[in-house]
Amino acid sequence: MTLTAPTDRAVLEEACLAAGFDSSGAEPIRLAENAVWRLAGGRVARIARPGQNDAAAREVEVARWLERSGVPAVRALDVPQPLTVAGGCPATFWEELPPHENGRVADVVHLLKQLHALPKPDLDLGVLNPFVRVAERIDAAVTLSQEDRQWLSGRLQDLTTGWADLPTGLPECVVHGDAWVGNVVVTKQGPLLIDFERASFGPPEWDLVSTAVKLTTTGAVSEDEYAEFCDTYGTDVTRWAGYELLAGARTLRMTTYAAQHAATHREWQAEAQHRVDCLRGRAGRPPWRWKGIM
Repeated sequence: MTLTAPTDRAVLEEACLAAGFDSSGAEPIRLAENAVWRLAGGRVARIARPGQNDAAAREVEVARWLERSGVPAVRALDVPQPLTVAGGCPATFWEELPPHENGRVADVVHLLKQLHALPKPDLDLGVLNPFVRVAERIDAAVTLSQEDRQWLSGRLQDLTTGWADLPTGLPECVVHGDAWVGNVVVTKQGPLLIDFERASFGPPEWDLVSTAVKLTTTGAVSEDEYAEFCDTYGTDVTRWAGYELLAGARTLRMTTYAAQHAATHREWQAEAQHRVDCLRGRAGRPPWRWKGIM
């Protein structure tokens, strides 16, 4: 199974034609799991892989709900979407972000507080699945040894079993699903949430654990940054009985994401193997220094 983005410009042209937009002069912004293109007129097209129609529809629904709720976030264009083109690829269209820079840990927590405080909407968002596409990523991780892939599959099975008995925590709400500094941008008007592919109903701790593991596992967040994060939100997820389970799920996702892309990008093979070695106890105690992928 391939998890490669549909980067063919012909796919973009078909999507734009169906939506009534001009694709001439389109420039790629990011070609990763999704292909994101800059169009004329301050528009952006996002082309997902075949089979991701539900996720694409969810992204648009959540963006429009956040706009109605007054939460700063990227805005979906007012056109019927998603559109399905070229072998089942869903396409969505967005307002281009104004000049911006990457978000900070403090920006993430301020936006999460706003998101988690909203009443649960009457939207068909589904229940959070922290293991979505992990099995497919393991299958795609052909640069890893068979033994490492078997270990990752066993780890996935153990975490999935544990998730069924997740301890009670904070009240369920809409969670972003992938809440980290890479999904927050800062403009002159302030920080904005982006990328709602994994938004769903679930435990808010899942959104908090992304920052926590950057302190306890990867070392990408400082103790001062994390202390401010906890003070702002009002809780420290590392003190919750379910933390180790959620941290395990998050680091497994981060590892299999790297391993998936290492299959087609030789320059990331060493990092993917390093992450596996860390999880398997071959690289000393955390925090480990993981490098960014993509």
